[in-house]
Amino acid sequence: MAKNQKSLSSVFMNGIITENPTLRLVLGTCPTLATTTSAINALGMGAAATFVLIGSNTVISLLRNIIPDKVRIPAFIAVICTFVTIVQMVMQAFLPSLYESLGMFIPLIVVNCIILARAEAFASKNGVLASAVDGLGMGLGFTLAITVMGIIRELIGNGTVFGINLLGAGYEPMLLMVLAPGGFLVFGGVLAVANLITARAEKKKKDEKGVIHA
Repeated sequence: MAKNQKSLSSVFMNGIITENPTLRLVLGTCPTLATTTSAINALGMGAAATFVLIGSNTVISLLRNIIPDKVRIPAFIAVICTFVTIVQMVMQAFLPSLYESLGMFIPLIVVNCIILARAEAFASKNGVLASAVDGLGMGLGFTLAITVMGIIRELIGNGTVFGINLLGAGYEPMLLMVLAPGGFLVFGGVLAVANLITARAEKKKKDEKGVIHA
């Protein structure tokens, strides 16, 4: 039981840190740049993608021994489409303003390489619980990364975070940050910081191993 829990926790943390889809694997760059103009848009996109990841991973894992190998990709896309449609309907009914802000990027979740990659690389080869945990970890990793980007871009570009004015009426917004060039600048900066933190953590781990062996 303890070994299984450790394995599931490892799968979960893999998506948040080790193989974070945005900061480590650099997948889903298009929605990352397009939906991080504000924190609420980024959080909404991340929540939608997380729901689709968990749902599609779970169903694909359940059907992994039934789906013929030759049609696995079309079958995966059909499953993903089902969950994206559910997200669209829910957002249109309960969060119409957010749905309008995200626009075409909600239906484009169907072809998001993060979701298809997890279906192919993990869900089609692992059990239901592990696949659901993998979807949750990857989804939260994606959500955290793009929400941080959204906060930075909204704060510098508008002086607000989640629509709350933090820098006062006298602040002059740097509108570049809510445009495409600002997205690339912030993405590059966040990637650089993430890589620096990861490199230091790996160096510290190696140094600790060296001390233990010595």
